[in-house]
Amino acid sequence: MANFIAIAGNMGVGKSTLTLRLSKRLGLSAYLEPDTQNPYLADFYTDMKRWGFHSQVFFLVHRLRQQAEFLKEGTNVIQDRSIFENAEVFARNLYEQGVLTSRDWQTYQIIYQTLITMLPSPNLIIYLRASVPTLLERIVRRGRVYERAAHPDYLRDLNRLYDLWADNFGLVPILKVDTDKINFVQDDQALENLIQDIVHLLPQKSLPLYPVSSSVNI
Repeated sequence: MANFIAIAGNMGVGKSTLTLRLSKRLGLSAYLEPDTQNPYLADFYTDMKRWGFHSQVFFLVHRLRQQAEFLKEGTNVIQDRSIFENAEVFARNLYEQGVLTSRDWQTYQIIYQTLITMLPSPNLIIYLRASVPTLLERIVRRGRVYERAAHPDYLRDLNRLYDLWADNFGLVPILKVDTDKINFVQDDQALENLIQDIVHLLPQKSLPLYPVSSSVNI
């Protein structure tokens, strides 16, 4: 299989921005997080207990569809958020908070465990991390109304589970990046440094390099 990179991280951390920037720089097919396509997401942020299971199952099914598409293409791919995060961070957090019932969690786990036996794992996961104040600032800046209902404690819980997952995940390499002070749109050198790390860690290192453009519209 061709190279498969996943960008991991909390909401507002900059995954979509970096996914698109690396896609253009490295000639990768980009697959973005389907936030705007999820028919349950806006309702989820207003009533998590009622819509949590529906929203999480939608994301799992979408991952299956996405990866079936790029398996068929056979090209180098970069994906905004991995299936592992959906289960090990977001769904787990809902279960720990009592939003998902034990019955829903068990059903979700059956679906998740079945899917990860069918789907290819990334060659590399890039974990973008930011503090809660940075996440809140970026969420406000990008202006998705439904995301503004996300409480700081919710983001803090997600950060905790992200760190736990990244520290203990041994299936593929994880490259951790602190993004509190990094803007991958404005800082071309930071992007170039990250690209060198990516190329070093990938098993198939022959990626096309396209010119840097600081005027990329993301």
